[in-house]
Parts: sequence; C-alpha cells; structure tokens
Amino acid sequence: MPRNDPTDTGGLFIGRRPGTGPLKFRGAPERGGPGRRRADALLAAGVLALEVLLCLTLWGPQPLAWLWVGSQLDYQTGSVTLGIAVAFAGMIATLMLTLSLASRLDRFWRILRRAAGHQQQEGALVRIFAATAVVAAIAFAFWFVILEGPGPSVAPQ
Repeated sequence: MPRNDPTDTGGLFIGRRPGTGPLKFRGAPERGGPGRRRADALLAAGVLALEVLLCLTLWGPQPLAWLWVGSQLDYQTGSVTLGIAVAFAGMIATLMLTLSLASRLDRFWRILRRAAGHQQQEGALVRIFAATAVVAAIAFAFWFVILEGPGPSVAPQ
C-alpha cells in the first residue's frame, strides 16, 4: 500500500497527523480473575451513574442556583445588569468545570471497562450529555404544557 493512502495518513496525503497512528500495545495485559473483573465492572457502573447525575445537574440545579445568586445580587445592589452578568458568568464557569470533571470520569470509566474485560475504545460522555439534554427538554415541555400551561394566568382554573 502506498504511503499516501488516506486510511494510513488520517485523511491527509502528506503524512500522518500526530496522534492518529494505530495503537500498538507492548503485549497482552494480564487479565484479572473473575472476581476482580466483576468488581471493576461494578465500579464502572457506579462511575457511569455518577457521570449521568453530574450531567443532569447541568439542566436544572446549576442554572437555578445561579439564577438565585443573580437575583440576590440584583436585590442587594439594585443592578439588574450585574445580577444577570454574574448569573450568566457563573453558569458558564460551572458548565465548564462540570464538563471537565465529567470528561475525567469518562476516561476513568473507560479504564475500568477495559479492566473488566471489555474492548472499550470510546467514552459515553457524548451520549450521556445528549440523553440528559433530551430528558431535560421533555421534563421542561411537560412542566410548561401540562403543569403550568402557556395560557394567561388570569384565566379561570
């Protein structure tokens, strides 16, 4: 096969991009016993559950907490702009911190899955983030349409 084959060069015809080479392991790793693999699988399930809970906080508790902080700041200072700016900056900062922590948990989950005997190449963070976004959107739509209702609040109930 020529050296400029796109499957070998990561899609470029001039050489391989750094970090896109095939994985080469030194040797076959030692497999743990069935008890160790079961314990690793159980720990991996716990880490995955923690990752799901962490991503779920992005869609409810964290924004509500920052909106509360912003409202308190607005009340204390009388500046709506300052309250909104602090709430927005806080939401963005905690979003970045939460996703950083979730990314580390995802790497740890992949290592645990490999230790449990699975060929885990990719993490689950993207799927978890998308699934929690869908769950949050459905919960918001239920709250908005069914519980609260989009109609005027002066209408008879």
